[in-house]
Amino acid sequence: MILKAEHLANLLDPTESKSSDPFVITPAPDLPKLKSSGSASIDLRLGCWLLTLRQSKKAVFKVADASSPWSEAQFAKTHYVPFGGVFILHPQSFVLAATLEWIRMPKNLAGYVIGRSSWGRVGLIIATATGVHPGFTGCLTLELTNVGEIPIEIKPGMSICQLFVHSVQVGTSDSVDQSRFVGSRKPRLGKIVPDETAQKLIDHTI
Repeated sequence: MILKAEHLANLLDPTESKSSDPFVITPAPDLPKLKSSGSASIDLRLGCWLLTLRQSKKAVFKVADASSPWSEAQFAKTHYVPFGGVFILHPQSFVLAATLEWIRMPKNLAGYVIGRSSWGRVGLIIATATGVHPGFTGCLTLELTNVGEIPIEIKPGMSICQLFVHSVQVGTSDSVDQSRFVGSRKPRLGKIVPDETAQKLIDHTI
């Protein structure tokens, strides 16, 4: 069940919620405005850190095996854009960004992120497919692509996407999200490694 903004505001309000496993967004949204919005999502803002892919001498981005040497700096460059600054996203360009907000999900909530239609109509696609699992803590990474015909200015602090939150049926286990991206404040490229089953299939065909 997707939670309405009024309920989310109550969960985020420390005077309303006394849970030992709280839902936290920092900096907090405008709670009175959120309660009266009538929506079912929370707007999130663009942070100051962005990551662009380098033009590499390598012919292809290879899926790495667990033992191969790999460095994010080989493929990507980190940019810091201060508040008041501007980053120009050119047509057909791709950049990783992080939300301004630091999010903590309790074990009974999960969420997903989608782009705002106002950005999509000028060609900025936020193809996150970002699932926010129970227990996640950190800033969310956003995948921004300009599919339009003209460059687009993006500025830290601007509302960039929206977070939908839904309830989770809690089982007997207390386990929560153990992703390697938990706790991140900056966007990260991440190493792609075949899982155990994929590796067995690869080895079987050699």
